[in-house]
Amino acid sequence: MKRKLKLVKWVLAIALLLTSIIPVRIAIAFHQTPVPQAIFVLGGASERMRFAAQFWQSHQNLDIWVSDFGWNLDANRRMFLQYRVPDAKLHLDGRATDTVTNFTTLAGDFAHQRLQHIYLITSDYHMRRASAIATIVLGSQGIVVTPVAVVSQNQPSESLVRVLRDCGRSFLWIFVGRTGASLNPRLKLFPFEQFYSKTETQPSK
Repeated sequence: MKRKLKLVKWVLAIALLLTSIIPVRIAIAFHQTPVPQAIFVLGGASERMRFAAQFWQSHQNLDIWVSDFGWNLDANRRMFLQYRVPDAKLHLDGRATDTVTNFTTLAGDFAHQRLQHIYLITSDYHMRRASAIATIVLGSQGIVVTPVAVVSQNQPSESLVRVLRDCGRSFLWIFVGRTGASLNPRLKLFPFEQFYSKTETQPSK
């Protein structure tokens, strides 16, 4: 019993230490890179793609990263091309199954590209949850985000319960490399469930 209690204390201590590091890494990233280096768009709504394409017009030196369902990627690409965004500037990723995996599937790619600061584009009602996840997942990789909200019509902000739930899943990813996405019963509707459960991105080393 004493050994188990001691183990729990050590786990909690390590968790607290890792959690306290995130604000430090974010502060360092912002200090080193005060201007965003890329644009990151969360999928799920065509108006986000349209907004991002228009936003890029005044940030043409930046690449655009999109995380969406795989079947939306062709439509997303066409949207950007309509606004004359060069295909070479686009990074379209279809691995995510929800908001948490929007971030976990690309965190390693961002780190590999040495991105320390990115614009985060999503709908205004979705931004609180997305920013909270970004702070944990990307912050743990030394990446800071600058939110850019897309105005929506009569959409209430997402509940605090959903925000806290996804924060918990984000911390789970940091500690064990998984988000629990494969446990979501809604994924049984999608053919990529089995593939995704085997290939969920691990944290970058």
